[in-house]
Amino acid sequence: MAGHSKWANIQHRKGRQDKARSKLFSKLSKDITIASKMGGPDPDMNPRLRLAIANAKGQSMPKDNIKRAIDKGGSKDGADYTELRYEGFGPVGIGFIVETSTDNTNRAAMEVRTAFSKNGGNLGETGSVSFGFDQVGEITYPLAVTDEDGMMEAAIMAGADDVETDPPNEDNFSDYEPVHTILSARDDLGAVAAELEKTFGEAKSVNLIWKAQNLIDDPEQAQKVIRMIDALEDCDDVTNVYHSFDMTEEAMATLEDEG
Repeated sequence: MAGHSKWANIQHRKGRQDKARSKLFSKLSKDITIASKMGGPDPDMNPRLRLAIANAKGQSMPKDNIKRAIDKGGSKDGADYTELRYEGFGPVGIGFIVETSTDNTNRAAMEVRTAFSKNGGNLGETGSVSFGFDQVGEITYPLAVTDEDGMMEAAIMAGADDVETDPPNEDNFSDYEPVHTILSARDDLGAVAAELEKTFGEAKSVNLIWKAQNLIDDPEQAQKVIRMIDALEDCDDVTNVYHSFDMTEEAMATLEDEG
């Protein structure tokens, strides 16, 4: 998953809502299962599981699905998942960080490598891309909880670093919900999320993400970048895709022009 509102908007403009939602539920289930297996099935005693469940609820995942994922993690017959990170380059040197959770590391490596090679990219060594990214906390809330100024004030008081607020959904995409995105230092994520929950209730999502320090602005490459993101996100073992491409309004316009 890319995790940013502009990319989410593009997904909906290109008619990928249902597929993206199915992929999201699969990822959320896997996150819960892994957390349950690693730290036990009690969310009160397992912070990672508590976070995974909160994210699933924020995406309206049914309670039965959540329970099945927890139970699967506690089953002796459940698969053992390994979390791996791949780094590589796409068109015009755009950096990509790809996170995977897999029960077959050879399959995951092959799928990710193929997605890169078939879309004009190439895998790099560990650290070849991530040095240009910062791992930061990301918390999202629906726009309805407060206005932009209200969220900025609350976030700064909670210890956050920045807030990005989506414009309203004027295109009326049924599955596209604009959000406030609150960014924090990695180590402050838990404390900031807890403070905001006191004011606004449970967040839509709380995650650690990779945020590019510098973005590449090249609208003519937008279609190639989207194809690579699609190919990576279509890999069953891929859980998150981050990149350093600047998806500007001009870049989005080129996608619309190409239909």
